[in-house]
Amino acid sequence: MTAATILHPAARPVARNLIAVASGKGGVGKTWLSVTLAHAFAQAGDRVLLFDGDLGLANVDIQIGLTPRFDLGSVIAGQKSLAEAVARFEDGGFDVLPGKSGSGALATLAQQRLNEIRDGLIQVCKSYDLVIADLGAGLEQVVRTMTAAAGRVLVVVNDEPTSLTDAYALIKVTHSQTPGVPMQVVVNSAASAGEGEKTYRTLLRACENFLKIAPPLAGVVRRDERVKDSIRAQSALLTRYPQSVAAADVVALADRLRRER
Repeated sequence: MTAATILHPAARPVARNLIAVASGKGGVGKTWLSVTLAHAFAQAGDRVLLFDGDLGLANVDIQIGLTPRFDLGSVIAGQKSLAEAVARFEDGGFDVLPGKSGSGALATLAQQRLNEIRDGLIQVCKSYDLVIADLGAGLEQVVRTMTAAAGRVLVVVNDEPTSLTDAYALIKVTHSQTPGVPMQVVVNSAASAGEGEKTYRTLLRACENFLKIAPPLAGVVRRDERVKDSIRAQSALLTRYPQSVAAADVVALADRLRRER
């Protein structure tokens, strides 16, 4: 599949319960959001799998202090199937399919191998109510392959100009390659709910003016110093600081997404 390939809905394999979490640039809190969102869904009673799809810089297991026996590297090496590489995160009540941290070679897999991983993930999705795929930042082939298989794409941004421009590029490419794939925006680390909505409107205007689409706002997560503390402690925010403002915002986001299913 080349960058110019257009995948129409009827022509692409899709898992409707797969949420792809992506961002135009790194450093916007995408992995933390994926972990906390998975935790929030699990607390609501869903059977959840968190797939670490950042094939070059995977770190979901590091953030939550999980030491898995196997990971995506074991799958790519042919040692384990995707289902066999799944680890249980008891503290959060959900499963994790760990990535392979620090192996840049995984980010350059041949398209055929990426397709096999995508198809395997779609099969694994059948065993869960919801699967969240934490994807790498940018527009790499793995990101385009996995977003095309998702039932919904969450584009994570913050108020930095580069975050907005790179998020716009991600939305543009995703819309061009997979017309009709549902995309929503999550503004992370906002100074307030109002400031987050302002950031969203900036991105929305660009999408409306140049792409003629209007991806809706899924939610705003307010800035919270306890997020950094929980990451440093390798502890889930909903366990360590369940009453924090960021925790409340992610729980509200999960509730909204559940109602839209």
